[in-house]
Amino acid sequence: MTDVDTAQPEPPTAVWALAADGTTVEVRELGAGDAPAVRGLYADLRPEDRYLRFFTLCRAGAGKYVDSITTNGGEDRPAFGAFHGGRLLGVASLATAAEGTSAELAVVVARDEQAHGIGTLLLEWLVAKARERGIGALTADVLAANPRMLRALGDLGLPLRCERDEEVLHVTIPLAPATRYPAAVDTRDRIADLLSLRPLLHPRSVVVVGAGRHPRSVGHAVLRNLLHGGFTGALAVVNPHARQVLGVPSHPSVTTLPFTPDLAVVCVPAADVVRVVRDCAERGVRAVVVISSGVSALPGAVSSLRRAAREHDVRVVGPNCVGVVNNARSAALDATFLDRVPGAGSVGVLAQSGGVAIALAHDLDRIGLGVSTLVSLGDEVDVSANDLLQWCIGDAGTGAVVAYLESHGNPRRFARLGAALSRRKPLVVVRAGSSEVGQRAATSHTAGLTSPPVALAALHRRVGATTVDGIAEAVEVLVLFGTQPLPAGPRVAVVTNAGGIGVLAADACTRAGLGCAALTADTRARLAELLTTGAVVSGPVDTTAVVDGDVFAAAVGLVAADPVVDAVITATVPTALGDPADGTGQAARQAHRLGVPILVVRPGSRTAVTAEAHGELRVPVYADVDPAARALAHAVARCAWLARPVVPARVTGLDDAAVLAAYDRTTTGDDGWVDPQQSLELLASLGVPTAAGRTVAPADAVAEIARAVAEHGPVAVKAVTGGLLHKSAAGGVHLGVTDGIGPVASLVGTFGDRLTGVFVQPMVAEGGEWLVGVRGDPRFGPLVVCGPGGNSAGSAPGHRVRLCPLTEADVADLVAGSDDPIALAEVVRRIAYLAELVPAVRELDINPVIVRPGSTVAVDARVRLVPLAVQDPLLRALPG
Repeated sequence: MTDVDTAQPEPPTAVWALAADGTTVEVRELGAGDAPAVRGLYADLRPEDRYLRFFTLCRAGAGKYVDSITTNGGEDRPAFGAFHGGRLLGVASLATAAEGTSAELAVVVARDEQAHGIGTLLLEWLVAKARERGIGALTADVLAANPRMLRALGDLGLPLRCERDEEVLHVTIPLAPATRYPAAVDTRDRIADLLSLRPLLHPRSVVVVGAGRHPRSVGHAVLRNLLHGGFTGALAVVNPHARQVLGVPSHPSVTTLPFTPDLAVVCVPAADVVRVVRDCAERGVRAVVVISSGVSALPGAVSSLRRAAREHDVRVVGPNCVGVVNNARSAALDATFLDRVPGAGSVGVLAQSGGVAIALAHDLDRIGLGVSTLVSLGDEVDVSANDLLQWCIGDAGTGAVVAYLESHGNPRRFARLGAALSRRKPLVVVRAGSSEVGQRAATSHTAGLTSPPVALAALHRRVGATTVDGIAEAVEVLVLFGTQPLPAGPRVAVVTNAGGIGVLAADACTRAGLGCAALTADTRARLAELLTTGAVVSGPVDTTAVVDGDVFAAAVGLVAADPVVDAVITATVPTALGDPADGTGQAARQAHRLGVPILVVRPGSRTAVTAEAHGELRVPVYADVDPAARALAHAVARCAWLARPVVPARVTGLDDAAVLAAYDRTTTGDDGWVDPQQSLELLASLGVPTAAGRTVAPADAVAEIARAVAEHGPVAVKAVTGGLLHKSAAGGVHLGVTDGIGPVASLVGTFGDRLTGVFVQPMVAEGGEWLVGVRGDPRFGPLVVCGPGGNSAGSAPGHRVRLCPLTEADVADLVAGSDDPIALAEVVRRIAYLAELVPAVRELDINPVIVRPGSTVAVDARVRLVPLAVQDPLLRALPG
């Protein structure tokens, strides 16, 4: 007999989400089997609630409504229910109007749940469902005496129009993209997340389940850290074989505890974890950290853990993790088995690897930055990196976040939350390895240019994350972010007392993509007056080896004050004549007053990087020039990202109905590819200029070529075959054709029975050849690619990838360097719009787009359509 559930998983429409008070509710589409629960919900309404909902006190109106959504629901009247502990808390439904462009909404919530955000959560589901069906607006008739419903509709974050008819307000909610809606959803998400995470990161009481008496046991180490970390709340141990451990009273089981702890740390064998977590959940524990490893290898264990957590409002970290730390003075929580308690500081650590979490904690402690919050996510059955981003956004004690993430359960949520965090605090992401199999197996240029590493890079770029390639580089960057202002630009001045080291520093800056500042004549003249004969006052500035700390600091002050200098790197070595490092504090104070970052390099230092204190100021000190320059380049990139305007890319003059109609007319082969003619017709419906052509059967191709030549002049003749994407390389393209006999015979001879059609197209005047493409990803969302096109599109450098939805800054990045950026930008905007409007666009290549001053034309296009069940990225949902 095991403790693992054998029940089937929930249907795909069932999602667990957090209500406004941090409790978990299950939201799913209702069916006929839910009729008794729906009737019970309506029967339990107070008369005044029934009147506000149905404009009558009669129960008959409610009965008819229940029948309509449980018997005639589904496609005609979709309805959703929110459940908790098997009880139906609320219902929401849509009734599409006859014209199909609007739908009337209805929401009702149990009388004792009307202040917990259930209605708003269900309204978000209605919005998602309506958008999925192409509905342009929601409507509702609300009594003026129902301010709670009006407030709920107004707080959604969508525009609201009201028309009053005596005591009834006719409400219309347009569903066109609204800039406030995502922010409003994320705000609700954050409030609920923080409430649910408080027992985990700010518990008033903790129990360690499985704390042994042996000093080398994991549970013993966790308990020891809780005590040494200064936790002041109630502590207990569950160990049936001991009366106390480390002086803390022990109890046989969670059920026999004298109090209900907020947090349980579970350190028992993997086979016992599900039972223990269930005991905790049923006892009322609100958060569990599962240190135990091996749990995820047990059949059904993960789903059992998740279900126990969901059904009892428990947040779970792990399993297979190091634990959690919150160094806030009011929390003093170290529920880990780290070898020592990390010092309090300003850096939040999120890691899916316990080893990486330990290494980061050690390094941050060593250099004096310390840790504010540390969460080792482990196998991530519940609490995710996205949840912890929410916590760090609102945590006043966290000044920067470093994350090691091997996977993203919800990349689109990460995109929104990561960007919100990065606007306030630096986010440093340690890159983890990912497979190249998808890239090698790609079947189109665009797919090959949007491999998993490229998609991750686009995601990190979207959120403004500083991506690094290891723990050492993460610490190098964090020490700069934690001690210095951001540089206003890439112009770096190097000041040294050893010319060779100055040269090395200048080279390092160049390798990092930084520029060496050309000091003004006034600064050079002042330096010449200050320094001895033989000093170099241009750049790098060489003070010579005979200067002391005061003179060196004065030179740094002059350089930092130069208006062409954005940052200063000092590189010094001690000599028998003096050590310029003695002036570091004075130089740092001068640079600080000017708002210019200063980085100190001391070749040969015992530590690779540290934060050196000079009174209230701290200065980053590096043992080599390359890490300093690399860290400074990251800081320059962060400053540039913060300065980017966040203006959504907008397309005007598009008719969604026409685009969707063109999509509906397309036909695909078994592999999902659309033929060239229909691909170009789909682009034309978007307003993309195309070189229209016609696909004909091979037997009709010669006659079609003759007709086209007579009408347009020379034509291009291209093979149409299911597996052929790169036609030129395979001999599938003939250009400048005036007589089709030879070209058609060549195509038939080359492809034989694989030749399903011949595409005949007028020749297009030459111009710059560009590739514009899309890869639809159900997790990341659509990625847009732009760069050099033609036959070299798959290998030429310079392709850029950005995640949808695009901003105008993204569009400018994508088209930079083209023959006409303004014209090509319009193509990019429209292709991105198609990718979001039609999630079935799995791959799309326009190659080439001919770009000439003042115009573009799509010459060749391939589209692959694969219907996807894509969940609205704004729907709030817990993992799993």
